Amino acid sequence: MPNQTLRKPAISISPEEYKALAQKYTPKPTFTKNILRAFFVGGLICALGQVIINIFSGIGLTPKEASNAGTAAMIFLGSLLTGLGVYDEIGKFGGAGSIIPVTGFANSIVSPAMEFKREGYVQGVGAKLFTVAGPVLVYGIAASIIIGVLAYFLH
Repeated sequence: MPNQTLRKPAISISPEEYKALAQKYTPKPTFTKNILRAFFVGGLICALGQVIINIFSGIGLTPKEASNAGTAAMIFLGSLLTGLGVYDEIGKFGGAGSIIPVTGFANSIVSPAMEFKREGYVQGVGAKLFTVAGPVLVYGIAASIIIGVLAYFLH
């Protein structure tokens, strides 16, 4: 093989000059905008949940029953909006504000299952839904048992 010489770059800059150039073209973070959006979206989701609880209270449920029914309704809405592809858009806009309420939990369970929609709703989505929800249920039940036993012995 003939001797190959390495070509030098056309422009030679120092590491300090490169760092300054990179900082000049790096996009500025939008922390304030992201925080406000998350606060707004999370607040709206929680306000909607409170409205639903108030509606259930207005039809005669006790406060505890209304809270349980409101939570179930919010889980249903989160799952439905995920299935329709709307919750992803809410998440893009609101960021962390969309994952903190119970609807974010429903989204995190339903979203992976929706990737298997092409295999059918029963064998694809349904099977994957139980695959994803299974560990959540197991760890949730195990944690509640451990906490219950600890609470029993500590009192």
